[in-house]
Amino acid sequence: METTNAGPEENIRAAGRRGFDIAEMNTAENTRAPAGKTFAAAPPGVSATRLENGLLVIVREDHSAPVVSAQAWCMAGSIHEGQWLGAGLSHLLEHMLFKGTTSRPGGRIDQEVQEAGGHMNAYTSFDRTVYHIDVPSTGAGVAIDILCDIMQHASLPAEELEKEKQVILREMDMNVDDPQRRAGRRLFECAFLRSPCRFTVIGYPDIFHQLQPGDIRGYYEEKYAPNNVFFVVAGDVRRAEVVEQIRRAYAGARTRALSPVVLPEEPRPTSPREIVEEGAIELGHLHFAWHIPEARHPDVPILDALAVLLGSGRSSRLYQRVRERGLAHSADAWTYTPGGGGLFGMSAVIDGRGYTVARDAMLREIEAVRERPVEPVEVAKAIKQFVAATLAARKTMQGQAQDLGGSWLAASDLNFSARYLAAVQRVTAADAQRVAREYLNPDHMTIYALLPAGTAPAELAAVEEPVCHAAQKFELESGLRLLVKEDHRLPFVEFRAAFLGGVLAETAERNGVTQLLSKLLLKGARGRSAEQIAGEIESVGGHLESHGGNNTFGINAEVMSQDFALGLGLVADVLQAPDFPLEAMEREREIQLAGIRAQRDHLLQSAFSALRRELFGPAGYGLDPAGSEASVRALSLAEVRAFYQTRVVPHNCVLAIFGDVEAGAVRTAVEAAFSGWQAGLRKPPLGSFPAARGGRGRVVERRDKKQAVLAIGWPGARLSDPDRYPLELIQEACSDLGSRLFLRIREELGLAYYVGAQNFAGLEPGYFAFYAGTAPDQAATVEQEILREAALLREEGLTEEELRRAKAKVLGQRKIARQDLGHLAMTGALNELFGLGYDYGDSEDALYEAVTRERVIETARKFLRPESAVVAMVRP
Repeated sequence: METTNAGPEENIRAAGRRGFDIAEMNTAENTRAPAGKTFAAAPPGVSATRLENGLLVIVREDHSAPVVSAQAWCMAGSIHEGQWLGAGLSHLLEHMLFKGTTSRPGGRIDQEVQEAGGHMNAYTSFDRTVYHIDVPSTGAGVAIDILCDIMQHASLPAEELEKEKQVILREMDMNVDDPQRRAGRRLFECAFLRSPCRFTVIGYPDIFHQLQPGDIRGYYEEKYAPNNVFFVVAGDVRRAEVVEQIRRAYAGARTRALSPVVLPEEPRPTSPREIVEEGAIELGHLHFAWHIPEARHPDVPILDALAVLLGSGRSSRLYQRVRERGLAHSADAWTYTPGGGGLFGMSAVIDGRGYTVARDAMLREIEAVRERPVEPVEVAKAIKQFVAATLAARKTMQGQAQDLGGSWLAASDLNFSARYLAAVQRVTAADAQRVAREYLNPDHMTIYALLPAGTAPAELAAVEEPVCHAAQKFELESGLRLLVKEDHRLPFVEFRAAFLGGVLAETAERNGVTQLLSKLLLKGARGRSAEQIAGEIESVGGHLESHGGNNTFGINAEVMSQDFALGLGLVADVLQAPDFPLEAMEREREIQLAGIRAQRDHLLQSAFSALRRELFGPAGYGLDPAGSEASVRALSLAEVRAFYQTRVVPHNCVLAIFGDVEAGAVRTAVEAAFSGWQAGLRKPPLGSFPAARGGRGRVVERRDKKQAVLAIGWPGARLSDPDRYPLELIQEACSDLGSRLFLRIREELGLAYYVGAQNFAGLEPGYFAFYAGTAPDQAATVEQEILREAALLREEGLTEEELRRAKAKVLGQRKIARQDLGHLAMTGALNELFGLGYDYGDSEDALYEAVTRERVIETARKFLRPESAVVAMVRP
């Protein structure tokens, strides 16, 4: 089971957000909540039923999409492990629950989820272990039944324990190799001295090795008692049916005695702590932390607003005064309250030798908010950003269920998140300064930095039914294609502007120009600075981003519907009249170069980059979208401008606007906003590339890491190629946790922590690949096993059961993805841009359904030829 260790290394960068999301928000148009507003015990449409054995069932009926998120919450995490603190017992048990039950053998659980068209996962944190399954509503009964089964009847086979321990040991190695996770873990170890939050969720090898089958069984029987568990089900369900199903499943379970858990209170530091360590990494990771109260304390919502003000978005203080001045590659602020008193923090990614300058600059921002009054307009902007972000969390059923579970766990109050948001909306400038003075005292802070070797300073080297509207297409006189879809469920508008480009429009000498251009589009337009642009969009709680990749680049934006004119105006300005300031280009060039260097710390990404170079050579998909250090350093502003003038033209653009809008009014507004856009080239040409060059190539790269990563690839298909669909089903069947690849290489042989497949189809033929992360001494065996599976696919294809499960999973995930209006807008824009038609996605389900076993074998024989395989490996 692929699980998530949701400890500090995953959570501390969630800037300004709590461990729950907002469940009910009735004041979206205001930035202040009425002081006397009261809330019901539960949001509308939500019920809570306590069974006789103590189990709580929380249900939210929402029939806006045929999707259900079912979640089982155990109120035990790493801080509740008693004598086994530091062992990672909760996390190990989370892995073991998917090894089968008394009625379901190992592997069958995930296969049932596949057959239901769903996706399952789990995570362990300090104060909880959560198992969740997202399915189309037709699979709700299966999802609930599986969760009830694993929470009561896990078989916990002793023979599987040792194999799973080896898998988790590889995960521990990955956490050491990843500098962001390593730095996050070390921050908590340094900031907490008494609290069990100082111990990493995944555990430490010395203690972990001591765990025996009896320890796992005893912990399961104690902590998974029905009175220490609750279920949350949100989506297209009926409350009575859900409650009755869970009641029947738990009919034989009895309330059990629970050992009291008394957690030590963490004392506030009496002096600052500064710990600087070095490692074999490319960029430095810097963290600050101050202790704050638990989530129910009235000062915590104010601290959340302060974190947004300091570090959320491009108009924030840290972004403008640290990142934009070249002192850090990224900088943000955050709060985190893991089951008790938590932390307020700031984080940055820096060049190692810039540690002292970056540290001092970030501390000056804390001192400024402590010493000088905060402007009310700045507080209002932070509040609106928080409102928009919390409303956005309700877009999916999984988000709604997570919100309810988090609210219950934090305060035994299903409407706690609504009360919390109301408290945030009442924050004033005086409040912000008061809490900064109260909690962010320099004498009480912890600083932790993980820096590249040799760079540490010498002195520190230590439920509303929606009306469905189909998307409409308008072709404007300039050649711009406009897609509009009305969706009035939530007050948001999504903008997606897409252009053909990416590596297919680049040469080796100009590699990376697409990504650099996409960043510069936001750095000034029509005389407004980047800070002004960021301030305008973020002052209404919106966001404006750019992207550049293999085939395309473009602009993404989101605003609330009342701010449509502002959002459209900004999109139009950055596309039609960017200023291209030289200073901004030099800064973004350095950020892009830092990102290229940082890729070397990510082994799977490095392996795929090497595979692509070997397959495609120094052109097309053989190029990295970020570019090479040499090509990015050589790019001139004139070359970026020339690329813009060729590519950012109406005939090369599809603009999708989806959301709470009226189609006719959108067309009129777009025609006015883009009336002066020059037509340019009618069809800007892309490059011409030779076919991918498979043929038993091999490339090996070395890293100072503990693990080995392997990728084996073959030349692949185009997006328009009918072979794309059987290849994607092969990918799904070979990537899923119930696949023979996973069961053979990870489960049966215990050779890899992760293993899977990737099908990359582009405008030009892409590639198909298998990949695995393993121990260096097992890499050769893993390679042979992967090639053996490729041979079986050529000879036998997929079984009927495997093909059925793969189709169910792919189609189910497509349904789940359609909840996201931004995803729909981007999909429509890209399909239109690629010449497939904006509504092509509507017909794709049938294309997947039409794939047969014979078609799979034919496709495998066509693409997975042994003489065409290319092997890329990254190892110590």
